[in-house]
Amino acid sequence: MKSLLLVFCIGALSLCRPTFVQNSSPGAKAVPAKSDGQTSFDGLKSLAGTWTGRVTTDPPNPDIEGPIQVTMRVASRGNVLVHEISPGGVPEPTMIYLDDDRLTLVHYCEAGNRPRMVARKSPDPKVVKFDFVDISGSTTPVYLHDFVFTIIDANHHTEDWTFKLPGDQLLHAHFDLKREGENVAARSGK
Repeated sequence: MKSLLLVFCIGALSLCRPTFVQNSSPGAKAVPAKSDGQTSFDGLKSLAGTWTGRVTTDPPNPDIEGPIQVTMRVASRGNVLVHEISPGGVPEPTMIYLDDDRLTLVHYCEAGNRPRMVARKSPDPKVVKFDFVDISGSTTPVYLHDFVFTIIDANHHTEDWTFKLPGDQLLHAHFDLKREGENVAARSGK
């Protein structure tokens, strides 16, 4: 009885075995193409580290302009890039992650809101532009509306933040950032 049951189980399993498609060119393996979101995310993850530089604004805003430090780290087994600034000593994180194939950014603003943005397709892999989608929390007094990363090289990048102020006025903040000290030597091979 046991052997009959065993034969029946093996027979049933053989009917369920997967069918394999043969590759028309022997030795070649199909490699799935990366989505635009994945390509952009991989580029941004290369920015992990500590960055210092200056912020300039248009129109000029002396409360924001001046030196800045940005830290970025890859977390959650490579599934999120944590970007952090500390204006006035208060940490202000931004999380960047893939949501399906869409590269998504959520900024946790000291103004108490959380704007969400999605990267648009870019012809230049060194430029990642995020456009506003929606917001949790209040839009007053200010909220982040657009965010652009431009990778100059492994040790230099810029960030352009556009804030929406009351009356639909815009404030543009430009961060010009260089990788800090020992990381520069390590990445450039010096």
